[in-house]
Amino acid sequence: MDAHMLGQSQMRGSMPRPMLNTLSILEPAREDISVAISKLDLGIEDASKQIKALVTAHHEDLLLYSSNTRHLSGLLASVRQGLDDVESSIDQLRRKLRGPYESLQKQVTRLHRIHEANNALRRIGRFFVLEKRLETLAEGLARYELGPSRMSEGERDRPKDVGAIDGERLSTESHEDKGRVIAKAALTITELGALLDEGSDIEGDQQDASLLGATTAGSSNHVSLCSVNVVAAYIPFISDTRAKVTKEDQSLLASSLQAAYNLRMLPQLVAGLMKDLTDAVERLIRNAFDLSSMSKEIIAKGVIFVTIPAVVSTDPLVLLCCNSSIIIEPQQVSQSLLYKSRVRTEPTSVTAPQFAAALWTRLESLIEQMSSCCVKVYTLEKVLNLKRDPATGISFLDVSMKARISLENKPSSTFWASLGMTLEKCCRDAAKSSTFLQQTLSSGYLRLLRLFHEFFASIALHTDTVYTETHQSPETVVVLRALSTFEGIYLSRSLTRLNEAVSQAFSAGTRAPPSANDGIAIVRLITNELDSARFDPLLLRAVAKNVATTLDNVVTKADALISTERSAVSLLGPLATPQQVLNGQVASCLYYSYTKLSTLMEDHPATVSVLIQPGISKMRTRYDCVINPLLAAIRNEIASITSRIHRVDLQQSVDSMAGMTGPSLYMKDLVNKLDFVKTSILSNFAQEIAGSWIPGIVKYVIKTFVLHASIASPLTEVGKLQLTTDMTELEFALSAFLVDNLQGKRGGSLETVGEEYKMLRAMRPLLFLENSNLGSSERTAGLPPLIVLHHILVRSPIPLPHTLHGWQETEYVRWIEDHSPQEAYSLIESSLMQWQHKSGAGEYTELAWMVLQHAKGEP
Repeated sequence: MDAHMLGQSQMRGSMPRPMLNTLSILEPAREDISVAISKLDLGIEDASKQIKALVTAHHEDLLLYSSNTRHLSGLLASVRQGLDDVESSIDQLRRKLRGPYESLQKQVTRLHRIHEANNALRRIGRFFVLEKRLETLAEGLARYELGPSRMSEGERDRPKDVGAIDGERLSTESHEDKGRVIAKAALTITELGALLDEGSDIEGDQQDASLLGATTAGSSNHVSLCSVNVVAAYIPFISDTRAKVTKEDQSLLASSLQAAYNLRMLPQLVAGLMKDLTDAVERLIRNAFDLSSMSKEIIAKGVIFVTIPAVVSTDPLVLLCCNSSIIIEPQQVSQSLLYKSRVRTEPTSVTAPQFAAALWTRLESLIEQMSSCCVKVYTLEKVLNLKRDPATGISFLDVSMKARISLENKPSSTFWASLGMTLEKCCRDAAKSSTFLQQTLSSGYLRLLRLFHEFFASIALHTDTVYTETHQSPETVVVLRALSTFEGIYLSRSLTRLNEAVSQAFSAGTRAPPSANDGIAIVRLITNELDSARFDPLLLRAVAKNVATTLDNVVTKADALISTERSAVSLLGPLATPQQVLNGQVASCLYYSYTKLSTLMEDHPATVSVLIQPGISKMRTRYDCVINPLLAAIRNEIASITSRIHRVDLQQSVDSMAGMTGPSLYMKDLVNKLDFVKTSILSNFAQEIAGSWIPGIVKYVIKTFVLHASIASPLTEVGKLQLTTDMTELEFALSAFLVDNLQGKRGGSLETVGEEYKMLRAMRPLLFLENSNLGSSERTAGLPPLIVLHHILVRSPIPLPHTLHGWQETEYVRWIEDHSPQEAYSLIESSLMQWQHKSGAGEYTELAWMVLQHAKGEP
């Protein structure tokens, strides 16, 4: 490399480009080294002069930067000191709070343990009270077992058959006393078992109980009494007593059945027992509905009516198996207390309360005696199933059913079939023969049904019958179907009450259509009917079917009143049309009906909701058929008025602005239309309905106005001021629209509208921004990118998208409402690509592309 090339490369690499250009012009094609060095010195001197000039020109800025740096370092030091102080304050506050918090936590834990100990002591106290009672009852049972020891020696040695010995040992009265003692002991043992925790089994031995107690005691939420030593010591006694009580109730019957089996009389005995029990139940049911005997009882003021006829039998085995409560001699009624002419069997209006009280007393007694008979039947069946022939191993139940004179079904099945048929026949005959019984039992059917619920509950411990919301045993269903006569009358009256409420609400027709209060009244009546039947799952489903029929009736009557004419959605004014008033009242009734019923269904099981939900859906559909066309008409009217903004001359000169002091004509029309909608249309609906529509209407008005305002062109400074005046007028109108309809409640300002209100407020400063600030997202905060793009295109010579496609402004705004923002961006992007090379459009296309990139999230 020669010296000339080296010098030129150094000059190009270290000198500014203007200096290089100057030197390149002066240097000759070939120069020697001395000339190059001299020119290099000249270049260095020129560069030094330029550096000095730059330093001289910008020394104030450099000094200012240095001063600011020194000042910021001081501020950062003070901030750092402040943060250190805050951290120390936080540490001190933490130390002050930690101690009281830990102390409070310990006290709360201690209080929780005291509550658990208190609960355990209360249960222990109740346990010992019940245990002392059980000891007394066990002593009473022991005295009954010592009965043979009190017999004379001659009577004890005299040979007698088993049945005779048992019959002489316990009299009828001793049976009653012993039965009561056994019942009290069983209840006491049941309550003791509940106190010993849910998972405890007092039938096990002490080792099993202690093991279960240890497991239960491990729970932190519950103290098991089995883990208490003083309580665990009594568990074997409770287990033994329970086993003794369980066997005691069946011992006498088992010995009698064994004697009958030995005498080859078991099938006849079992058949006779079942016949006596079923006949007793039939007589009980007939006497309960016998108005003649009821009348005699009422007439004989002091005479106690006997509902149980005597069981006539000379067989000691039958007397032994039938409880003495069934064997009661009839009382003698004084003839002087009876009417001399005849006995009234149908009560009058004066004696109806006495007859009703006597009837319910008889029914309560009937339930008690039916429970006793049912328990006896199941006890007989259990004993027959447990007792077996020692030689063959065949149970006594199979022997009884396979004999020539035997039962057709099991004793329990025979009992339930006889009970269902007898009860159904007596109910049907009572409803036909006596108006008093029909009215009393149908109006008081819920009370009658509750009596049978008590019957099911009383026999549940001794039988396998279940009657719950999810499962009903066939036996219980058979008994309840026997009451279908009174149930049908009750359901008919319930449906009549519901239909009367609906008919009353719709009785005036178009002259006085149903209102929101009528809808609430209908729902309240439905709620009462469902709540009354809630305790019985079958009745609840039947009432739910009535409710579904009632809802269909409401929908049918509402359809007949709802107007679908053009005048129902006309907004010409100045007052609402009669069709709009009519539809508003009917829609309010439907709204409160389906909303409150939907809330009510949350408290009912799914089986009820499935029946009622279709009717609720129909009411919601009819409600939507009323409000959707009206809301669509309001939106169309608002859009039509707002689109007239494009008829306003927004390119007036400054001189013509002298007469422009108020809002535009279209804005005045829009404000008047909003006032008409508020005072004449929404006032026809319930306040809750109108309150739910108002925010949506306000949002739609703002969105539509901003869209039309963003594409209004051409736009001058005078036009911008006119738009600002219109925005102010619109904001005042919408504020009044909100506050008046919300009755001045808190939250009635435009700020509650949300993003749309921010968009309206941000539109005003957008009109006066410089072009360079239109692409800044900070300066256009609150506005959608589409609005900013429209305004950029309005300022530019580029035509708007709807102009390119030959659309009207209203069609373009409707297209934007029906499509996504991405599709709108694509439409504007295609316009930019087509017109970006147009003269004078460069600045605006760059701004538009910048806004599009921000809208799409591109860097």
